[in-house]
Amino acid sequence: MRVYMDNGATTRVTEPVMAAMQPYFCEIFGNPSSVHGYGREARKAVEAARAQVAKAINAEPREIYFTGCGTEADNWAIRGAAYANVKKGKHIITTNFEHHAVLHTCKQLEKEGFEVTYLPVDGDGLISPEQLEAAIRPDTTLVTIMYANNEIGTIEPISELAAVAKRHGVLFHTDAVQAIGHVEIDVKAQQIDMLSMSGHKFHGPKGIGALYVRHGVRLQRLMQGGAQERGQRPGTENLAGIVGIGKAIELATADIPGRAAKMAAIRDHMIERITKEIPYVQLNGHATKRMCGNVNLSFYFIESESVLLHLDMRGIAASSGSACTSGSLDPSHVLLAIGVSHEHANGSPRLSLCEENTMEEADYVVDSLVEIVARLRDMSPLYSDFLKGVETVGTDD
Repeated sequence: MRVYMDNGATTRVTEPVMAAMQPYFCEIFGNPSSVHGYGREARKAVEAARAQVAKAINAEPREIYFTGCGTEADNWAIRGAAYANVKKGKHIITTNFEHHAVLHTCKQLEKEGFEVTYLPVDGDGLISPEQLEAAIRPDTTLVTIMYANNEIGTIEPISELAAVAKRHGVLFHTDAVQAIGHVEIDVKAQQIDMLSMSGHKFHGPKGIGALYVRHGVRLQRLMQGGAQERGQRPGTENLAGIVGIGKAIELATADIPGRAAKMAAIRDHMIERITKEIPYVQLNGHATKRMCGNVNLSFYFIESESVLLHLDMRGIAASSGSACTSGSLDPSHVLLAIGVSHEHANGSPRLSLCEENTMEEADYVVDSLVEIVARLRDMSPLYSDFLKGVETVGTDD
């Protein structure tokens, strides 16, 4: 059996999305900025997709700007807002467990003279509105807090956090790359000023993202060039990709409660079985305020890379933390931020589901983990030393 449970890294392009994109490679291929018929056909498709994205988050089409990915959208929102509002102040607030697209952008801004406050999360990965309130200063211009964490799945209280920023006249941006299609998002009701997304996280193609910017919010453009995206994001539009993200988000948000309930049932089944059948394991992230498809567990005394290798040998795809940092040997900054030790952080694989996963696949993965963890612990000096300690304590008693 082959099982794909690395949907947090990327999802497959589904057949309806691929079918929607297909004509825009060879048949309707014009440049959307051209004034002739070929260009007008392409432009019509771009604007239809813009409307699809806007509808999915209750925005206006003019508030949607297409980007190359979620990372670009994060960079543009943060740097663009920082530069555009520098006369008001140079203070930014974020958290210490954001995606590196946010953290590295903030670190770069610090080198350029901006000041960044990194709010610590609690043991479940949550930020409280009170924390944010206490951190806001007269010179604060931007708050950027992710909607749902990409590694441990914790969902932040975005509406409450955005309300705090709004009371102080501070812009609020959220990296919602992991959240689209899994939770209901209403940028107007939630008072979100900017929101980033990436098509390949919800069955769209890679290489296309979008940034929602509330009408009236000023951003400085990051790139210089043509007048595409209403003069804000130069570069010839990725026509097929834009059509793909439009179709994908339409499908992903058509029945969020139903899709989420199915995934959550499988997620909870996996967590229950693993925690009952494998000793010395810890669930990372909030028990209930978490993404419907996220399973992140620390298996004590072994390393996640070994677990992932053995899972792959059984046809199971999973990951260790973010795919963007897969080449790093350092423990996950997300796990360290919630208080997981370096030792345990190194033994924490992530299983991320989508609506296509089944209970049969879940049981196959859990059965495999039971065997793999037992085998790896049999070879682990750490586990052997731990057992000797337990035996010694038992003898003393």
